[in-house]
Amino acid sequence: MSKSIELSAPLTVRELSEQLETSPISVIKALMGMGVMANINQTLDLDTAILVSEEMGFTIRESEPAFVVEEIQAEDAGPDRLALYRSEATETLQPRPPVVTILGHVDHGKTTLLDAIRQTRIVDTEHGGITQHIGAYQVEKQGRIITFIDTPGHEAFTAMRARGARGADIAVLVVAADDGMMPQTHEALDHIRAAGAPVIVAMNKVDRENANADRVYGQLAAAGLVSEAYGGDIPVVLTSALRGQGIDELLDYILIVNDIHQTDIVANPLRRAQGVVIEGVVDPKRGSMATLLVQNGTLKQGDSLIIGSVAGRARAMFDWQGNRLKEAGPSTPVQVLGLQDVPRAGDRFEVMDNDKATRALSEQRKERQDTGAPARITLEDVYRQLQAGNVKSLNVILKADVNGSLEPIVNSLEDLSNEEVEIKILRQSAGYISEGDIMLAAASNAVVLGFGVEADKPARDMAEAEGVEIRLYNIIYKMLEDMELALKGMLEPVYEPVTQGRAEVRQVFRLSRKGQVAGCYVLDGKILRNSRARVIRQRDALWDGELDTLRRFQEDVREVASGFECGIALEGFQDFQTGDIIESYTMVRVS
Repeated sequence: MSKSIELSAPLTVRELSEQLETSPISVIKALMGMGVMANINQTLDLDTAILVSEEMGFTIRESEPAFVVEEIQAEDAGPDRLALYRSEATETLQPRPPVVTILGHVDHGKTTLLDAIRQTRIVDTEHGGITQHIGAYQVEKQGRIITFIDTPGHEAFTAMRARGARGADIAVLVVAADDGMMPQTHEALDHIRAAGAPVIVAMNKVDRENANADRVYGQLAAAGLVSEAYGGDIPVVLTSALRGQGIDELLDYILIVNDIHQTDIVANPLRRAQGVVIEGVVDPKRGSMATLLVQNGTLKQGDSLIIGSVAGRARAMFDWQGNRLKEAGPSTPVQVLGLQDVPRAGDRFEVMDNDKATRALSEQRKERQDTGAPARITLEDVYRQLQAGNVKSLNVILKADVNGSLEPIVNSLEDLSNEEVEIKILRQSAGYISEGDIMLAAASNAVVLGFGVEADKPARDMAEAEGVEIRLYNIIYKMLEDMELALKGMLEPVYEPVTQGRAEVRQVFRLSRKGQVAGCYVLDGKILRNSRARVIRQRDALWDGELDTLRRFQEDVREVASGFECGIALEGFQDFQTGDIIESYTMVRVS
């Protein structure tokens, strides 16, 4: 029999234990398991009290003005509600709000621009006692929702910016009109290109007296971003975040770019939720928390989550304004409470069937983390990763001693690319290999090539920790030779069908389990059970697929040689006719 009680905040650990009819020690242990250190007289807010109650086997039902907590019995668990949104059918894909990331150099006005877009200040949007540092926000324009992700601009946050670009459908590159393209601006552009996201440039601070838009247009063009105003295809919007200038135009451009790429900006809200971690923190009162961006599916309160190697349950969810949520659909940023540990920014998350499956997968991933080194691409394992279907291109960070060396190397490397695989040069610059280069390589799974340069010790240490390969050369042709050998392994192999045997259909049988089965006589060669097969009728190929069953009398056999009879069933084909020819063949690599 279930029991119910009402909780209202604030209440102490002792008061909560009395309400739950359990010992204060049990409540304190549950709090410790959530990462919250509390004594018996410490006051708990309502959210924490609810989380503890759930952790101790209670479920929560809201009622005004308080929350009703019911103890649920095992037999009341009910059916698997996740089955309602597991469909992966194409017809379930629906348009979703675009996810836009804001990138650029420090102090070029990214956060101020976001403030202007949201028509408010960050400090004015803090609700429910939760300080909003989640770095993700939603706004409405023309009745349509746009999700924004803010990313830090300082060089130390290179990896975070890379994750931001990867999680975005559209990237907004902020460039100050009075400052122009700076090192982190170029770095952010590298990440945008590595992510393959369409870009819009917001030329900010145009109201400054020393603003020089023409100079910035020239710098953008030199970086490959030719404005629409100068015959290019890159939207450049002149903005002043402080004055609110150009904000509506920027939002209009975002919606236009979204419409251009609308076939890609879709999701299935009926499936289990998947997405990425924007950031994770430890709250002294609520324990481990994470801001998640739902990229596909719908995340519901109570869902069991695996986030990287961290297990947890969505005990409570809040939107970017601190409002409590019951569910969050695609492109929605949501803050989640109820995790066993703090996940890393950029980790993937997904909803699991139940807590048991979540914990098991969490332990497996932790074991791999403890025993395995970071899995990064190297020239030696390019071919192996290609065979596994993990790579179709080789990302490269190229550093040289002088700018004059870069052009011939870049041209030669690009000549090595072909239609099937290519070398993508994410960054090319003169100077030693730095930590920033390693950060970009780690975030983009790239190889670092150096010509006539060295890597400093911090860069080498970081490369070792991140599993990034650094290759140094003093002779250009040696570098090109190594890359060519790697690309030869990356080429898609060419296969041709080689016929192993031919059988003629002499009679057609119908079996209750197999359906139509062909009684055949092998004309030449051998018919092999684990081969592919073609059905030829009057010189026309009717069907091509897998051979399902091969029998001699009542026994399954591996092969049947020429001159013998056999029974053949094909996977997906039953329209046999007397006189059909069944060819057994395999695909053989010829190059």
